[in-house]
Amino acid sequence: MANNRIDKTSPTKCRKFVSINPVKRALPFVIIAAVAIVTIGAGAVTYRAKLSALVVGTTVKAGHPGINPDHVRGDSDAVVTLEEFADFQCPSCAITTIQSIRPLEKDFKSRLRIVFWHFPLPNHQHGREAALAAEAASRQGKFWEMHDLLYQNQSDWSKATDIHPVFEQYAQQLKMDVTRFKKDFDSKEVAKVVDREREQGVSRGVQNTPTIFINGRVVPPPFNPERLHEAVEAALSPEKNS
Repeated sequence: MANNRIDKTSPTKCRKFVSINPVKRALPFVIIAAVAIVTIGAGAVTYRAKLSALVVGTTVKAGHPGINPDHVRGDSDAVVTLEEFADFQCPSCAITTIQSIRPLEKDFKSRLRIVFWHFPLPNHQHGREAALAAEAASRQGKFWEMHDLLYQNQSDWSKATDIHPVFEQYAQQLKMDVTRFKKDFDSKEVAKVVDREREQGVSRGVQNTPTIFINGRVVPPPFNPERLHEAVEAALSPEKNS
């Protein structure tokens, strides 16, 4: 007797196998790779633009000719020169110097040179006197030591009624000839240096402190560590040095 049962385990129709083109199979991966490349490229362009934007593209006026900076720290052959016009009684100047500029000197070493210009503001009671103290210290080769001391102790001396004993104490602390320091502090020559540097700032458009230039170009605030670090990097980039 014939077996008329249908074997349900066997397919009644043949399955159709479709061959996929290798090019079509790889297409999604090609698209993903292309998108990634474009994204990375766009990111690099954006990053370079961001760095370039940190330093204004227009070179500011060079100021009065023949006035060279007296207070320079760093290698004379440094690729980048950062100039700061500052007031010793300005809290923002103290913060910028201690938290931003000093770390830059450690990070960039011989590639960065720091220039300080006096720019005492009339609204600060002891700002000009502090500039005179720093300049008097400079006559004994102690400008940067007094510079650092004034910023580190700004909150103390800025409240003093009679500032002279305080600055004389600093001179003694720095092992200076205090008698000579007092004489230089009151001298017309020291006052002329402070006034000349302030006039230099005015001629370059300085109005507030701190005002910072990098390679002759003004840097817009704020002057937090990250921003100034990026500004120096921008000045070091091939685009800026070419």
